[in-house]
Amino acid sequence: MRPHPIDRPADLDIVRESYDSVADNYVHMVLTSGIGDIRTHPWLKASIDAFADSVGGLGPVLDVGCGPGTVTAYLTERGLDVSGVDLSPRMIENARRLHPRCRFDVASATELDLGEGSLGGVLGWWSLFNLPRAVLPQVLAGFAGALKPGGYFLTATHVGDEDVVRTEAYGGVPVRWTTHQWRPEQLVALIEQAGLHPVAELRLPANEHTGPGVVIMARRPD
Repeated sequence: MRPHPIDRPADLDIVRESYDSVADNYVHMVLTSGIGDIRTHPWLKASIDAFADSVGGLGPVLDVGCGPGTVTAYLTERGLDVSGVDLSPRMIENARRLHPRCRFDVASATELDLGEGSLGGVLGWWSLFNLPRAVLPQVLAGFAGALKPGGYFLTATHVGDEDVVRTEAYGGVPVRWTTHQWRPEQLVALIEQAGLHPVAELRLPANEHTGPGVVIMARRPD
């Protein structure tokens, strides 16, 4: 049992329903356009490859907020013992259909029962930005505790100074979720407060599809 349960976001059910609504459109976008597929973005692919190289042999890896399982499947192809979880049941249905050899479960980042020192790696890949600002530090602390000494955490998220409320997404589907944007230095500070040591940071400029982003990899000290 977790000694300090993580606060449940007030909008968790609304966010789940929103991602269920857009799941099929999102999967279609990834499959037809390559948007959201790391293999079409050299710098994002390089970040995932660096993570895979770093955690190889350290133990199981958990992909938190895996969506339709694109990165989970890629890491599996790289030879890692990886499983994926996502808040949205419809996303998990798509992940299981597209990647039947991988392991997926429905779960929120705030509801995971992670054993102390049980994981070689944790991935929060463009998946933690819906967590309220007061909740994210609790989730990061849980990830840090779940990592084995020497284990790695990799995250990517949207950069900015404000929260952005979205009312439609992926083809105009009505949604209700908030994107909590962070400055890179703010996110690094939270990761350090969780007990992890940042080892790499990649800043991404805005492009035609999305605003600026940041990728951060951190390690649990030995």
